[in-house]
Amino acid sequence: MTGEALVCPTCSRAHPPSERFCEACGMPLVLASGVPPPEASERQQTARKIKPEYAEGPLVKVARAESQPEAEFIAGLLLEEGIPSMLRRAGGFDVAEFLAAGPRDVLVPESGAEAAREALSWERPPEAAPPAG
Repeated sequence: MTGEALVCPTCSRAHPPSERFCEACGMPLVLASGVPPPEASERQQTARKIKPEYAEGPLVKVARAESQPEAEFIAGLLLEEGIPSMLRRAGGFDVAEFLAAGPRDVLVPESGAEAAREALSWERPPEAAPPAG
């Protein structure tokens, strides 16, 4: 990227070229000139979503999925929060005929582990009181 300043497409605040997201609203920044940037690859688009503060340290397990699609869903949820992740087959399920099946571990860098666990936690809403008759 050039040294050109970036702006937020939502709130129009200017940001230095080193920033990726607007501090005020969290939107990805665009070039101030309004010239559309060159088309980014899928890998570059994914990298822009990652928050640098969640990308430090060794990998730690934060979740376990029962299948590859479930693990990819969890990875997508984490990426939306800016947390990078890696999937690996869980130990003991390394059978050649079932490479796409079996449980997966979801790993994230240590600096993003707490945020990942928080993003993946879900609390059941309180039971609604029966309607008064």
